[in-house]
Amino acid sequence: MGSSDLRSVPAIVLGCGATALGIIRCLHIVGIPVFAACPPGDQVTHSRWYRPTPGKPWTGALGDAAIEALRAMPLEQAVLIPSADDAALWLADIPESDLGQRFRVSSSSRATLEILEDKTNFAEFLRGTGIPHPRTFYIESEADVDAVPYEDLDSTFIKPANSQKFSDVTGAKAMRVSSKEELRRVWEKLHAQGFKLMAQEYVPGPTSNHYFVDGFRDRHGNLTGLFARRRIRIHPPDFGNSSYCVSIPLSEIPQPIESMVELLAKVNYRGIFSAEFKQDSRDGKFRILEVNTRAWTYVEFAGRCGVNVCEMAYQDALELPVTVASKNYPVGEGCVDFHRDISSVRIGGERDPLPKIMLQWMTAHFHSFRFDDPGPGLFAARQIIGDYLRRRRNA
Repeated sequence: MGSSDLRSVPAIVLGCGATALGIIRCLHIVGIPVFAACPPGDQVTHSRWYRPTPGKPWTGALGDAAIEALRAMPLEQAVLIPSADDAALWLADIPESDLGQRFRVSSSSRATLEILEDKTNFAEFLRGTGIPHPRTFYIESEADVDAVPYEDLDSTFIKPANSQKFSDVTGAKAMRVSSKEELRRVWEKLHAQGFKLMAQEYVPGPTSNHYFVDGFRDRHGNLTGLFARRRIRIHPPDFGNSSYCVSIPLSEIPQPIESMVELLAKVNYRGIFSAEFKQDSRDGKFRILEVNTRAWTYVEFAGRCGVNVCEMAYQDALELPVTVASKNYPVGEGCVDFHRDISSVRIGGERDPLPKIMLQWMTAHFHSFRFDDPGPGLFAARQIIGDYLRRRRNA
């Protein structure tokens, strides 16, 4: 397939919000035509580069409706790129289906994704490796609660096997528990709602002890892109999302890089990934917390720094040579989720002085707002202001 053919095959981004927007912008940077399968009125639809999927309208919903939409789509070929865990898992079955030749995917097998996406499977898998990780205990019954060595753990929290579903229902990624009795109460409540749960030891250390290894591994097992960043602030505290992070050199975190090389090889991983580590303040080890098996919220930040994993996924899906990103990307670059970061700064806690924070904001990349594509940022700002005014009226 020549370069002219390359530009004739579009990509379709499945999902919504800042992650889907970041994928679209990353593809636009390198001139790849792109459509978006997302809900009407989503932030993505306000981008100047937004185009709905051709043919039968598709909101990005998965299952039979998605199969029908793809079959009816007036495209000879396209590359599908997910922005959420459920979409990544669903797309893993596409290559073996009757749609596999028309709609191409850079993806690991379903079995591999189920190891990494299901936190129970992931914890069990890690026990058979030398990769440092927090002590984790699967809880399926009251007897399992009793078996958790709570008194031997510095601090404990409950987390779900499926983060996406748990977050959608509870609005949180995990819940801290202060005693064995509270562990039992919280487990009983969540278990009754149908969640698979586990207790995990909280890795001690400040917010800035969180590091991320992002990148891409192609169909031949080559790591064509690696990007490292450090979390500076988070919101909500402990179990929230990064509100401000900075790029760091790969040489700063050799142990996490080695852990990822080992992990990805063991599960024969293919595709985009983003792994979170936390340096344990007790022994200095970097313990792996989770792995995203698709594009992540800061994917555009990596692309702007020269590690465009979305372009790599596109090339790999079409079985083209995959661009190898330089490991000498800009370091010290910041990226801010402005709405979350304002909340983080307002709450206080472990943070820099306000003048330094304001300088960080002035020089940072932003998730949503860009001068060359202002629509999504302005849309998000209107939503934030509207929510604030409604809270004031109801107070």
